[in-house]
Amino acid sequence: MSQTKTTNWKSKLHEIIYEADTKEGKLFDIILILTIIVSIIVVMLESVESFDSKYHVQLNVIEWIITFLFSLEYMARIVVIKKPKSYIFSFYGIIDFLATIPKYLSLIFVGTHALIALRALRLLRVFRILKLVRYLGASKTLIAALKSSRIKIAVFLFSVLVLTIILGTIMYIIEGPKNGFTSIPHSMYWAIVTLTTVGYGDISPHTPLGQFIASIVMILGYGIIAVPTGIVTSEMTKNNVISTNTQSCPSCSAEKHTDNAEFCYQCGQKLNHE
Repeated sequence: MSQTKTTNWKSKLHEIIYEADTKEGKLFDIILILTIIVSIIVVMLESVESFDSKYHVQLNVIEWIITFLFSLEYMARIVVIKKPKSYIFSFYGIIDFLATIPKYLSLIFVGTHALIALRALRLLRVFRILKLVRYLGASKTLIAALKSSRIKIAVFLFSVLVLTIILGTIMYIIEGPKNGFTSIPHSMYWAIVTLTTVGYGDISPHTPLGQFIASIVMILGYGIIAVPTGIVTSEMTKNNVISTNTQSCPSCSAEKHTDNAEFCYQCGQKLNHE
């Protein structure tokens, strides 16, 4: 009987912590993200010397409270899962650990407190709340399109590199060191800045011929920006990605199961269902 009760509360807590398809799960993730944002703001404020000197004690207390809450969350994630190692050594598990440990390290090693900024990486969890699964499907389509078009994009980037070498060499010959084009690599930097339409203005052509070539490069830049977009968009129309949800395996913590899945695609464990 006691074993059944233990299993029930672990399953419920697992559902709250690891999933975002229930009210409790959404609320947990929202509170977690708000806490992360507060902790980042605290670290930023501590870096402002005038503010920190005035409110150092208050900021330190807030930081310790947040660290304690993150420590509880980290331990809870380990307790409710059947295979703790699958979480501890996962991407999010490592991030959670790195986000929690710096404050404790600051008691031993001076200067490690700034590592608390690693908590910003935990904001990646924002994609799991408020039923943002519909956007996850779109992101997977984009990733698949990028993989499919990687060769075309690589050829395109190589062509751009060749173009910048040619343009850099031409501008070095025309303008020369007296106008700021001190070397071919430096001239290539100008070509890249101009092609991407950034235009810092730290180097600019002064001769009529150089200005004419620069005008052509600027116009060419607009076309170059559109090419990779067209390549990826073309591939996106070819891919059809299966929709998934935030259902998390209580054994191995694998996510992104299909809506009607009964068992984990990775370890075969039966999934929790209301």
